[in-house]
Amino acid sequence: MRRLLCVFIAITFGLVAHLVNAKPYKGAEIYSSDSYLYGRYEIRMRVAKASGVLSTFFTYKNGSEVGNTFWEEIDIEVFGKNNATEWQSNIILGSSRPTIHTEQVHSAPSSLADAYHTYVLEWTPDYVAWFVDGVEARRITGTSTVTSLTNPQSLRFNIWSSESVPWVGAWDDAVLPVYQFVNYIDYKAYNATTKTFEGGWRDDFNNFDSARWGKANWTFDSNRVDFAPENVVIKDGILVLALTKENATGFGGTPPADAPASSSSASSVAVSSSAASSIAASSVAASSTAIATSSTATSKATSGGGSSGGGTFNLLGLLILGGLLLVRRGNK
Repeated sequence: MRRLLCVFIAITFGLVAHLVNAKPYKGAEIYSSDSYLYGRYEIRMRVAKASGVLSTFFTYKNGSEVGNTFWEEIDIEVFGKNNATEWQSNIILGSSRPTIHTEQVHSAPSSLADAYHTYVLEWTPDYVAWFVDGVEARRITGTSTVTSLTNPQSLRFNIWSSESVPWVGAWDDAVLPVYQFVNYIDYKAYNATTKTFEGGWRDDFNNFDSARWGKANWTFDSNRVDFAPENVVIKDGILVLALTKENATGFGGTPPADAPASSSSASSVAVSSSAASSIAASSVAASSTAIATSSTATSKATSGGGSSGGGTFNLLGLLILGGLLLVRRGNK
């Protein structure tokens, strides 16, 4: 009985510490239940406009954040600063900390937060390429940066706030709440024999597919927010990821419509890497404009920015379990 009481007290203190350390801002992240080695990922989304905020899609080898595990990650990260006219492509690698980044910043002629845009990530054993609205913004071919990506990776969307002002801009919580809207994601598998993208699946977010996606409930160093499941909302066929203050989570409005809606990747026919960009181009509205690549590129071994995730232990559940065990023990 005394041992159980000690366990109960320890769990209670853990819960109190967890509550004390909870962050005052809440973001959102979803992650795929399955992981994929290579593929073509097409995302139609409208991002948040706010300094200090990032709206992202990325692939991530689960567990990369643990110890000296070899980190593998490919990013599309859209900055909310500067009227949301910039985004970053990145591959993160390495067992040592800090990891190696291959960041490159790209500029858009207009705000990426004022309309939906089509982002495409192509990942093969030979190259990684990024496209926006059908225009290739960057390609890395045949280097160790690409060949070191050897493990399946989960798919993730998140909205968060980095504490790195030089990277993402100054923070002002007066802008909250802000939102990232995702119309769809279309995945095609890579056929190494034919070197084409084919098959796969598409999620139009008409509902939250809990067999395909999970909702994050964790945070990480340099992240100003905790990820809160209640900040993941499906409404009117749109996935809404919210960044809010602690006591104002969720989304009660109407998501902006995507006009015209895009359906370029609904077919399951094989798509070659060269055809992929033309298909993406045909999917966007006539008003969509090409994204120009800025001349600033970096390849550096710094901790930098980047999206990551890791599970947290549910202390409240343990507290309840401990209490039940004590009651049961006392009744014997």
